[in-house]
Amino acid sequence: MTNTQALRDKIEHLANSANALLTEKGAVPWTKEEQASFDNIADEIESHQKQLKAIERLRDLEADKFFNTAAKPVKSDGEVIGAVQAVALYLRNGKNVTSEQATAIHNAMSTTTASEGGYTVPTEVEAMVIERMKAFGGMREVAQILTTASGSPLNYPSSDGTEEEGEIVAENAIAGAQDVTFGTVALNPFKYSSKSVALPVELIQDSAIDVVSFVVDRLATRLGRITNKHYTIGSGSAQPFGLTARAEVGKTGSKGSATSASYDDLMDLIHSINSAYRKKNARFMFSDSTLCVLRKLKDTTGRPIWGLGDMREGVPSTLCGYGYTENDDMPAMAAGAKAIAFGDFGKFIIRDVVGSTSMRRFDDSAFALKGQVGFCSWTRTGSNLIDTAAVKLFVNSAT
Repeated sequence: MTNTQALRDKIEHLANSANALLTEKGAVPWTKEEQASFDNIADEIESHQKQLKAIERLRDLEADKFFNTAAKPVKSDGEVIGAVQAVALYLRNGKNVTSEQATAIHNAMSTTTASEGGYTVPTEVEAMVIERMKAFGGMREVAQILTTASGSPLNYPSSDGTEEEGEIVAENAIAGAQDVTFGTVALNPFKYSSKSVALPVELIQDSAIDVVSFVVDRLATRLGRITNKHYTIGSGSAQPFGLTARAEVGKTGSKGSATSASYDDLMDLIHSINSAYRKKNARFMFSDSTLCVLRKLKDTTGRPIWGLGDMREGVPSTLCGYGYTENDDMPAMAAGAKAIAFGDFGKFIIRDVVGSTSMRRFDDSAFALKGQVGFCSWTRTGSNLIDTAAVKLFVNSAT
């Protein structure tokens, strides 16, 4: 595996080179060669950062696997079978197990309702599903996660206190009153399916394959992609409310900026948010294609506005002094597109129903005749922006 320290050293060396170039040029306009050199350094830093993040994520998953494998055991006639091992037995063999193994599976995985079928996976495997879902899109990285014991409809309280203030009271005078205005925001869960996936019997039966990790990864990837899409652009009609459906427009690009944004546009978007939201957790969110556009923005001397001073490992890159999250479910820059979001994403809530993740193996003829085994997974989740003043959008011009 690539040495992470070597990657960190490369990132720091490249960042020092970039900063030296910025210092050397000062306010002097850049040549095309100097600009190309700078852009190449920036590209290489971003590439190393992504590689480092991938390595660290893999190590986290390996650590989770180690501890999950040592999860609370299930005893069956003297045989000790851990919860994850019980799931592996079910995925690998279905109902073709011994009575002792069947008891272990039953103890580790509770049967779901008849309409869902299959088994509710143990908490160790449910955590694996959620962790893999975080890898797609970015919404789970920045949103507030709310877990509830049931999937009943939920109206979440909302309140905007940014315009509230106190007063000076004269001696012996009565303090004034200012009521707090509360609203409610629907935060209801929806049942998501991974769709069934067919895998060769030989692959599932191969003892060298970590069947739990393999199947969970494939199913959770599908769940992660569809849920992140809905967290981002969901309409709220027969699906969760997504960010772009609820956030207000903070800045609309001027005519001619259908596929671009200017430094002034970004500053206007930043200041469309009340300063109370900008001071702690504010950041940008946009797709990778928009990131490419923004990284090329220059000031009046041709200097990039990208935060190269923060490109060392451990200090994320910034834009106009704020961090950013890549989310490819955010619309790409196009006429009328809601391409950039800015604000406190902690006001966006993702609701997960605990214990709602279930999994089923299919051995029916539709799969068996092809030498395959089918798998499908379900989970219940929803989302909404509880404070529409906390996040604002940049919208590209119509023409």
